[in-house]
Amino acid sequence: MKAGFVFLAALAWCVSVLTQTMPQTLPQTPPSAPAGAAASQRPSITLQDAIQRAKLDSAEFRAALTAAGLAREDVVQARAALLPGINYTTGAIRTEPNQTPSGRFISSNGPNEYISQGSAQETIGFTGLADYRRSHAAAALAKAKAEIAARGLVATVVQDFYGAIVAQRSIANAEAAAGEARRFVQLSEQLEKGGEVAHADAIKARLQANDRELDLQNARLAEENARLSLAVLIFPAFTQDFELVDDLRFPPPLPAFPEAEKLAAQNNPEIAVALAATAAAAREVDVARGGHLPSLTFAYFYGIDAPDYATRSDGVRNLGYQYSATLQLPVFSWGATQSKVRQAELQEKQAKVELSAAQRQALANLRIFYAEAAARKDQIDTLRQSADLAAESLRLTNLRYRAGEAGALEVVDAQNALALARNNFDDGEARYRVALANLQTLTGAF
Repeated sequence: MKAGFVFLAALAWCVSVLTQTMPQTLPQTPPSAPAGAAASQRPSITLQDAIQRAKLDSAEFRAALTAAGLAREDVVQARAALLPGINYTTGAIRTEPNQTPSGRFISSNGPNEYISQGSAQETIGFTGLADYRRSHAAAALAKAKAEIAARGLVATVVQDFYGAIVAQRSIANAEAAAGEARRFVQLSEQLEKGGEVAHADAIKARLQANDRELDLQNARLAEENARLSLAVLIFPAFTQDFELVDDLRFPPPLPAFPEAEKLAAQNNPEIAVALAATAAAAREVDVARGGHLPSLTFAYFYGIDAPDYATRSDGVRNLGYQYSATLQLPVFSWGATQSKVRQAELQEKQAKVELSAAQRQALANLRIFYAEAAARKDQIDTLRQSADLAAESLRLTNLRYRAGEAGALEVVDAQNALALARNNFDDGEARYRVALANLQTLTGAF
């Protein structure tokens, strides 16, 4: 008995020791990741995201930037043409000897001739300076055209972006209208069973439901097309896996017309292009007239031109310098130079005419675009009110129909009016954004 008690006490002590040394919790296997966790989430694209993406991938916009970059490099090259060119030349000429100092070829200075020279050459003339000024004007013209391309691209992105947003909303509106039509079918059938309405009401309700289902399918097709158009514009690799951030409910303000007019006077790229084109045409005239003026070329050489490849040979110093100056005077070109001048003057006159036309058109466009933006802004509140009134009208018409005071045609008309009012409201918000983008092509961002 005593031995059994001792055994049980020892067993209890072992269990307590093991319990204290074992971890309190067992290690758990980490949960496996869900099957779709590795897949990338769909990016949410805002309007600014879409604009930045389009600027990276638009071929037309990149072509305008490339043209501006080429024009800047033309400026660098024209400036370099005004500065001295420095070169180094080394070589050897071997002529068959014939017992004469020059050798077999009389054009040689000797049987062995070694050349190692550095040279600097500069041409001074009115044409080079005029060409440099022309390159500056051409660079300004290319820069202005790039700005036009940028603003036009923004307007295109705005139109496509909000077109896709409106298409998404159209689906929601079509789904709501289809739901209303289905509920009306159920109501008319219930009332028909109770003998409260004629079978014609149920037929009319069913026709309305069919039309709303077709509208829903068409809305989905339109949304697909709108997303495709936007995807081609903003993604380098074709994809439809993205979400659009709907910010139509927060329209930006429209500045007062005097402020817009001031911005247009400062930032209108069309006027900038016309001014730059006029300046470039004037520089072309200067370049053409430079053909009548003289030019001076100065060349300086330092090094060796000797029978040995050394700075000294036979006690004679080979290292030395040489320079030359050449004055070129144009005398007669069979009228080609004067013809070039006349061509440049004709282009300058045309550029001035186009500048005047651009200034007039800019004033007209500013008033047109501003008036459209102001009208679209004022229409938003009216369209919102119309949508609210159409919803209330449908609610009241349904109540009157249940009470037997309205016919099925009135319910159908109220449903159609609500669907139209909702779509018009969404279109109105998008049209205001597009009108603002068109105005900003003249004024820049505000």
